[in-house]
Amino acid sequence: MASTILVVEDEELVQELLRLYLEKEGYAVEAAWDGEEALSKFRSNNPDLVILDIMLPKKDGWTVCREIRAMSNAPIIMLTAKGEESDRVLGLDLGADDYVCKPFSPIELVARVKAVLRRTSLANQDGNRVLFYPGLTVNYDSHLVEVDGRRVSLTPKEFELLWFLASHPGKVYSREQLLSYVWDYDYLGDPRTVDTHIKRLREKLESGVKQRYIRTVWGRGYKFEVAE
Repeated sequence: MASTILVVEDEELVQELLRLYLEKEGYAVEAAWDGEEALSKFRSNNPDLVILDIMLPKKDGWTVCREIRAMSNAPIIMLTAKGEESDRVLGLDLGADDYVCKPFSPIELVARVKAVLRRTSLANQDGNRVLFYPGLTVNYDSHLVEVDGRRVSLTPKEFELLWFLASHPGKVYSREQLLSYVWDYDYLGDPRTVDTHIKRLREKLESGVKQRYIRTVWGRGYKFEVAE
């Protein structure tokens, strides 16, 4: 059965362009033109992925993303003309999996859709896997993360990045390698998106505890290492 993509976009030309490219790749496409319609169609159609514009009538994309995350872990790719770092960080904080700025390449966007759906499919096939480190527990199956017995809420992408690094302790990965392994495509945008995710992970995992888990290796990248 074809995966269903909900495209939430109030610009008709962009809607039709996305529909054309996605249907060409075999996806079923549902369209929503404003935030309220997006939430209604999400509840009724249970799509496999959402492409979500930010500047929408009735309810903006931030609100729609927040409400979807409250009821589902369905992947969300945010689509917007805004490219400022503060907007990217807000989208990530709300639980978006990816962030694409207009004008965009439809071919690249479709590649991102494929990558996200592939990761989601593999995750659903995996059994229960848990990583234990001093003060830290990471459960892949439930996406539960605990630090010193305290549950930590991570966005889907933050969790994927943590799981990847914690699954390869001591190994250094460059920004480009992390984009390839965790984002699963040749990222054409700013590789500093990795730095943003690492910063957010550190704030959530290392605040108020003695352990440090993610180390910067200057000139090379990042690695997972438990230290005090």
